[in-house]
Amino acid sequence: LLSDFCRYANEAQKNGSNFNLVYSTPSCYLKALHDAQISWPTKTDDFIPYASDPHAFWTGYYTSKPSLKNLERMGNSFLQLSKQLTSLAPSKEDKSLRVHLDYFSEVMGVLQHHDAITGTSKEHVTQDYTVQIYAAFKACSYSAKIILNQLTARQTNKDKPPESEAARYLDQATGHPNFTFEFDTCLLLNVSSCEISETRDKFMVTVYNALAHSVFSYVRVPVDGKYDYEVTDYRSVPIPHQMISVPPQVTALDPAKSAGYELVFLATELPPIGYKSFFIVRKPVKALNTPRVLVPEVVLLPNSMSSDEPQKPPRNSNIVSIGNKYFSVGFDSKGFLNSISLEDGSEHKLSQNFFYYEGAVGDNRVFKNRSSGAYIFRPNSTERFVADHVNVKVIKGPIVEEVHQTFNDWISQVIRIYRDYNYVEFEWLVGPIPVDDKVGKEVVTRFVSDIQNSNVFYTDSNGREMIKRVRNHRDTWNLQLQEEIAGNYYPVTANIAIEDGQKRLSIMNDRSQGGSSLQDGAIELMVHRRLLHDDAFGVDEALNFTHPIRGKHFLLFGKLDGNVPSMEARERFLQAEKLLPPWLFFSDVSSYDYEDWRKTYSHIWSGVALSLPQNVKLLTLEPYKELSYLIRFEHILEKNDDVEYSKSFTFNFKDVFGSIFDINRLEEMTLDGNALLEDSTKVRFRFKPESNGFTNEIVKRETVPEETQVKGVTIIDEGNPSDEPAKELPDDSAKWDITVQPMQIRTFILTVNPSIYDK
Repeated sequence: LLSDFCRYANEAQKNGSNFNLVYSTPSCYLKALHDAQISWPTKTDDFIPYASDPHAFWTGYYTSKPSLKNLERMGNSFLQLSKQLTSLAPSKEDKSLRVHLDYFSEVMGVLQHHDAITGTSKEHVTQDYTVQIYAAFKACSYSAKIILNQLTARQTNKDKPPESEAARYLDQATGHPNFTFEFDTCLLLNVSSCEISETRDKFMVTVYNALAHSVFSYVRVPVDGKYDYEVTDYRSVPIPHQMISVPPQVTALDPAKSAGYELVFLATELPPIGYKSFFIVRKPVKALNTPRVLVPEVVLLPNSMSSDEPQKPPRNSNIVSIGNKYFSVGFDSKGFLNSISLEDGSEHKLSQNFFYYEGAVGDNRVFKNRSSGAYIFRPNSTERFVADHVNVKVIKGPIVEEVHQTFNDWISQVIRIYRDYNYVEFEWLVGPIPVDDKVGKEVVTRFVSDIQNSNVFYTDSNGREMIKRVRNHRDTWNLQLQEEIAGNYYPVTANIAIEDGQKRLSIMNDRSQGGSSLQDGAIELMVHRRLLHDDAFGVDEALNFTHPIRGKHFLLFGKLDGNVPSMEARERFLQAEKLLPPWLFFSDVSSYDYEDWRKTYSHIWSGVALSLPQNVKLLTLEPYKELSYLIRFEHILEKNDDVEYSKSFTFNFKDVFGSIFDINRLEEMTLDGNALLEDSTKVRFRFKPESNGFTNEIVKRETVPEETQVKGVTIIDEGNPSDEPAKELPDDSAKWDITVQPMQIRTFILTVNPSIYDK
């Protein structure tokens, strides 16, 4: 059939047709374009949002099934951690480590399917995705137990692992695993549930940092509120902590499991690609040597405890505020956020509230009768308010200050500011969305500021570059919108921001969501959807999602004053920390005395000898083939984001990994890691882009001279792997230097000698 089609089309050339059809391949097509000397116009936007008709904007799936989107984000975080641990395991004897890692990778790959991460699969399929990722978590959690027990049993990176590594974890009587420490993962921390921390008299919290630079992080641990607690690090240093009650809306999600209180403390100097452990003991009240701060839910002056009974702030005042050394936020007499004050004393308008859109309902037979559904976001009116006032409880302590807001019986929120963080955290709980009125609802959170952004806002492109969006506008054609709300929604996988010449507001999320700026000064993000009708695009069932959803937003607000780091750099750094947040492992240490625990085991460890700067990310560290590893480095800033952090950065690979790996050779690869970069550049066609306004015209260009050798390609080869230790080489440190430019990702295959401990 295709041959006939080509023949008939080519015969039409006799009648003046300019078409010539041949069988081809992508490489042949690319060569033909190159030979035609075609140059393409510069295009700085993308093809989002997509619409299949004037009333069907495919912007609903940006938010559909938010619990699966969050589970995927958690899965990615644990997968990267598992890749790192498997690469750095002292003993590779247990072959299940690689099997578990491959399984987790496969499951995460399945979740990237266009009907998985999007939330557009049938519900029973979504449940199967959940079962698969839980099984993958369980498999790699077992691997983490093995590797972390290996690491804690060693005192230095050069210590050899014990003999019979696999056998040492089996109880000889029962054949069941018998680990020194459990290193359990609590997947229900978002509902304040963890069996070990709630029930054990002594437990260990191990905080793993998957970033290549040191960070500090506030740790929240579910605990039994009837006790006091003592937190100590590996140096015998008591750690100040604060006890905070969990909102009743959260404990109601699982009354049998959720703890009533959380223990909060600051974990400082978490090592890069490494962990740090804390020893926690629960004791009867008033039996502690360290200060315990349990703050009642009242409006408080600093360090004051005037009442044990919950109180509401007075309705006719604006006295409620929380803050730290960087800023404070204020609340009006109705309990709503209404202002933010910066450290220079300036005060700015900043409000936040929840709204919902009612989903359009139709038979989907004609365009104007399109229903809102799993794919399509189509509100039938403007937003509806959920509350005209909120009930508020305020908690102020030395570590964190919080405002607990209750909007109605299905929306609540905690706004918190930690002592040393320069952003505001919003932790919201939405659902189950009521549909007793037979109307589907799509819930959004909206932030309103005094920023005059002139219809312009920015959203991230898959967590990397920020793309300029203009309300009611497309760069390459004249836009006529019949759906002005849905047609201005864009995917927000990490960050959405607005700015004027003086200040900038950005909101980061913990999962992919749809978002927009529908009016100057405002940012909104859709957090949950429940719809009663299908949109007829293939799911064939309504998005009747009945579960409540708990999630977080992180707000940055500041002036564009040229300071370093800039607002854009601060966003990038925070975004990186929220994509790979510190991961908590829990172990029962009831049988251990603290001094024995401290002296016998290694409770701080790093997989690198040198910390990378905040603007350079270790994007990938994973096993590749036998004695080799896939490693990627990413510069996370754009070239104009910051006067300092946007500069290129050079580091020495051996300085970073030389203490862990007995390095044999390092080869630079293409981004996907399956071809040498040097080889790929030999056959790469170069096109010289020419800015041509915002049109789609194709223009002729002058002949481009043949490219010379591409700079920046380095292949370092010290010979083949062997059983012999690496020979002492002359000073060649410059050969191991790696430079990353803004937004650049460089990929390498590292080959090591058989033993990483015979150095």
